[in-house]
Order: sequence, then C-alpha cells, then structure tokens
Amino acid sequence: MSDTTARLTPATAALLLVPPLLWAGNAIVGRLMQGSIPPVTFNFLRWLLAFVLLLPLGAWAIGPRSPIWAHWRRFALLGLLSVALYNALQYMALKTSTPINVTLVAASMPVWMLLLGRVFYGVAVTRRAALGALFSLAGVVVVLTRGDWHQLRALQLVPGDAWMVAASITWAGYSWMLARPAPDSEPAEVRRDWAAFLLAQVAFGLLSSSVMTAGEWALLPTLPEGGHHLRWGWPLALALLYVAVGPSLLAYRAWGAGVARVGPTTAGFFSNLTPLFAALMSATLLGEPPHLYHLAGFVLIVGGILVSSRR
Repeated sequence: MSDTTARLTPATAALLLVPPLLWAGNAIVGRLMQGSIPPVTFNFLRWLLAFVLLLPLGAWAIGPRSPIWAHWRRFALLGLLSVALYNALQYMALKTSTPINVTLVAASMPVWMLLLGRVFYGVAVTRRAALGALFSLAGVVVVLTRGDWHQLRALQLVPGDAWMVAASITWAGYSWMLARPAPDSEPAEVRRDWAAFLLAQVAFGLLSSSVMTAGEWALLPTLPEGGHHLRWGWPLALALLYVAVGPSLLAYRAWGAGVARVGPTTAGFFSNLTPLFAALMSATLLGEPPHLYHLAGFVLIVGGILVSSRR
C-alpha cells in the first residue's frame, strides 16, 4: 500500500497513540536518571533487560537454524538504528540540552520522514503532507511555549540539540526500512512473529550498543565531570524496568504494527504527540492543571495527523 494513500482507521490511530505516550514517560525517566548512570550505558542495560524478557517469546529467531542468518545485514542495520543509536542519542541529548530544546528538535520527525521518503524511496511530498507537517509542528510549539511565542527567543542551541537531530533522522530511516523492505530481505515467518522480529533486531543492536558502551566508559575519565557515575538502587532498577517493558517492548510492537498499516509518514505525525504527553505528565507530577494552550496544541497536532492521512 502506498504511504500517501493509506487509510487511518480509529483502531490504527489508537495503536499509534501508545508509542508517544510511553515515549513521553521515557523522556521523563531519562531526564531523572541523569547523574545516576551514563546515557549510553542506560540504553544498553535497557535493551539487555528487554532481550531477556523477549527470549521466551521468540528465542527460535536467533537459534542456529533460524532463517535470519541469511539476512543478517538487514537485521544488523535495523538493530543499529533503533536499539543502539536512537535512544542512546536521546539520552545523550538530555544530558546537555533542556527538555524544551530536545522536544522541539524531535518535533522535526515528520519533516525527516518526508525527506528520506523522497530521497531514498521516491515518495512524493504532497501538499497535504506538507500542510500536515506545519500544523503538527505548530501544535508542538504552542504547547512547549505555553502559548507565548516570545519564549522562542530564549532558546539556546547546545550540543544536545545536534544529538537529537541525529536521533530524529535515525528513527525516520528505521521507520522507512520497516515500511519498505527490499524483496526477499526478510524471512516471512520472522516478520509475522513480532517478538521474533524484534528479538532479532535487539540481538544485533546489543552488539553495536556494547561497543558504544565500552567506548563511553573509556571516555568517561576524560570528561569534565570525570569518574564513572553509576548509582545502583531502587530508583535505577525501576527506571530500567519501565524503559525495558514500556518504551521498548510495548511501544516498538505498537509502532511496527502502525507503520505497517499506514506507512512511516502518517505514523511520523503521531510521534509529535510525545512532547504533548510529556508536558501533561510533567504538569501532573508538578501539580499544575492543564491550560488552554494544551488544548490548542492538541487540536493542531491532531489536525496535522488528519490532514496528512486523508485520501
């Protein structure tokens, strides 16, 4: 099915609401864990725990007779983009950048979806998709600036913003690889089994992530703060459990199914709900009630989704 003509049903919309909700919690937890564990190490332990949880469901996918070994290059690239890079880059961004900067940069996701689709897959950028991207970005800005456009003048770019740009491009590339696999690039029996399909990606992604983690620990003594910061305790254990089950297993399952139904461009607009959910969660945790700008942002973001997904 062409990504530009895929129909968005209520069931698919509900499915695509799950990942941004869980990813919003991931951003909050990742911010809270700064200072307790290095970001790349946090990502590695997250996926290591997810790997253990997935084993009972799809262990056959990485067995010696598994058909994935004939397609190891594709699964290695999928694992590199999604498991090793995307969230490691996000956790690194949260170390040096403010939440408003990170979420604004992440809101560029639909733009990267459109550009990568045009350059690498020949998918035309329609006026409807471009208009939807503008609506969605406007909604995110309304929420993050609390309806006060003058707050945009206070933004200061830091290295973390560049990390988040790289993360957004990485996730856009991963989504297109899911939606447009090359002929005979994936075993059909693995693709039909979501646990096996994800486990294969995680297995290869952990190899890349372990190399990145080793490099992080080698560089830690040279950083300005110095030392190896790792504070074990219940807060870190609960944080790892949440990010391994929610943003990893449940969100990836829902995202993969949603992308398969409507394509990465339409699904990409749902990712812009992540900062909205994060703002609502933060308001709840701080005891602040929702405001009118939350409603305005929600209307714009949902409007962008509807405009982009109509035939």
